[in-house]
Amino acid sequence: MTGTFAAIGAGLAVIGAGLGIGMVGGRAMEAIARQPEATGKIQTAMIIAAALIEGVALFAVVVALLSNNA
Repeated sequence: MTGTFAAIGAGLAVIGAGLGIGMVGGRAMEAIARQPEATGKIQTAMIIAAALIEGVALFAVVVALLSNNA
């Protein structure tokens, strides 16, 4: 039964990461549309934010899968 909970936890982490990265990308595109001259700064901030979100999601998946063995 713990395997099911681990899979649900990993799935929720991935769904959350997808939503978070989608929101970051969408907001960045809106910001670039409003201020095209700031494209470089916006893209840099977007990539850093997406990497942090992805890192947290990866950590959550690893913790969920490792908790399956406990």
